[in-house]
Amino acid sequence: MACVDPPRKKKKGRYGVAELKTLGNQLLSSASHINNLPLLLTFLSPSSPPHHVLESLLSLHSFFLPLLPKLPSSSSAAAPSAADQSEFIYLTWLRSKFDEFLKSLLDILASPQSDETLKELVLDTLMEFVKGANGGAFHSALYHKLLLSIVRSTSPATFFVDLLESKYFKYIDVRYFTFISLKKLATTLEGKDASDEKIASADGGTNESQLSSNLECFIHNMYYTISHVPSLQGSNNTSDLEMWSSSESDHKQLSGDVSVDDKLLKSKKPDKNVLSAAKIAKKMKLKFTKAWIAFLRLRLPLDVYKEVLVNLHQAVIPSLSNPIMLCDFLTRSYDVGGVVSVMALSSLFVLMTQYGLEYPNFYEKLYALLVPSTFMAKHRARFFQLLDSCLKSPLLPAYLAASFAKKLSRLLLSVPPSGALVITALIHNILRRHPSVNCLVHREDGVDEGKSDHRTDEGTAVNSDNVKTSAIPCQKPGIDHFNSIETDPKKSAAMRSSLWEIDTILHHYCPPVSRFALSLGNDLTVRAKTIEVNVGDFSAGSYATILGAEIRRRVKQVPLAFYKASPSSLFSETDFAGWTFNCEETPEMTNENNERSTKDLS
Repeated sequence: MACVDPPRKKKKGRYGVAELKTLGNQLLSSASHINNLPLLLTFLSPSSPPHHVLESLLSLHSFFLPLLPKLPSSSSAAAPSAADQSEFIYLTWLRSKFDEFLKSLLDILASPQSDETLKELVLDTLMEFVKGANGGAFHSALYHKLLLSIVRSTSPATFFVDLLESKYFKYIDVRYFTFISLKKLATTLEGKDASDEKIASADGGTNESQLSSNLECFIHNMYYTISHVPSLQGSNNTSDLEMWSSSESDHKQLSGDVSVDDKLLKSKKPDKNVLSAAKIAKKMKLKFTKAWIAFLRLRLPLDVYKEVLVNLHQAVIPSLSNPIMLCDFLTRSYDVGGVVSVMALSSLFVLMTQYGLEYPNFYEKLYALLVPSTFMAKHRARFFQLLDSCLKSPLLPAYLAASFAKKLSRLLLSVPPSGALVITALIHNILRRHPSVNCLVHREDGVDEGKSDHRTDEGTAVNSDNVKTSAIPCQKPGIDHFNSIETDPKKSAAMRSSLWEIDTILHHYCPPVSRFALSLGNDLTVRAKTIEVNVGDFSAGSYATILGAEIRRRVKQVPLAFYKASPSSLFSETDFAGWTFNCEETPEMTNENNERSTKDLS
């Protein structure tokens, strides 16, 4: 190859946009100006002016794109023949410059100094190389580096992920390799997390705080990415699926183009390594599952943890290949207690009702969640609806239904009015579904206990006085046998108690609560005359909703304060017979007032 005279060396700051455009045109027009390539690469850095980066990027993109099929692989070690040695050396040098070009693009993409418009152009350029830099197949290694730079960025990944979602996540192969890359990143991060803990414990607290902040940023970006990748819908038609890296012949084959010679297609042996849309569609659910399982193994920050639990039953479980794989994650979350358990209940309920998961201590944990703080939680509406669904089964034991009814009625004394409404609805449904616990509504002192504790044979003649005498030791008026502190429903002694708390809310200060409590006075055992209450109508209630409902409520009789003449006093004389409210000043009172005013002036 002929020696090429290098261009005159100038300082980097003396090049303008016009000169950079000239260097790019020379590089594209003739191979004799190949030395312009390293010069243009020096302007691709986050510290360069954006217009310089833009001009160099456009020229280098146009130069490398047609050369990609000819460039050897970075890991290629094949020895060329003597005749092709010079050509191989030239292409290898171009390959090294292309790798340098890609590294500069990734640095610009991850830099917080770069402009958003420039970042969008860099992203589009990298995706073009992902499409064509691997001989027409998807360049998974380059795409993995792209996702790694996005996820590892110290700034939020919302801008890049939104761009990928709007432009590229509609292609099935982009989604497929996104899940593969995210699974690798999560696995690498899981191992790195353990090693970083050892390093931080050896170096001190400052490194530990820095590592934890970087790790949290990494996990936030990863969650935002994986939650915005759409899963494959349940359609079996693969002809409508689009491929980002497919060639024109692949499109014709997928769409069933009849112009292609059938004999030619039969003679060609299909490459097993080339992924088609049909192959990807079969493997998509498995890759989706592996990516999410690897992500959920990480130590998630609390805000990400809660958001995952809220969306898991709708966005993740329906698309998993085997949703039972989440049982360990969900049972651990359900055992945490508090708000986390409330959030995990939705997904756990889906696994139990739709996928046959057995969780023996489910109702014991659910019983422990009935605390006053639950009625002020953010996601209480979903929790109350699931609680009503869990207590719907007719196979529920009587002691369990009684324990939930009694625990809820005890909470009536400490929850706000919105909570009292939803509790009343839940108790109403429990009493209607389980007639065996209606004895809690009306229980005379000691009668039921005497009958249960002192069994007598029907054939034995027993004096009625003796029966009453035997029941006397169990009669303890004013004592409730229910143990509200007990966490086990079996030991709460709810069947020996009564729902006396309901009588208190009949005189509740909030009119909607007292009116709604009157519904429990009906005979709920007659199912034909009663209907279940929709808990969802009360589950999201608050003071604002109660006030709004009262304002919109039509009242037939409105109390009015009407006076024929303007009142001259607060109370009339007829209200308090024998009392007078006129204040008459005596001379002694006048002298005392004068003396006080004199002292104040002095």
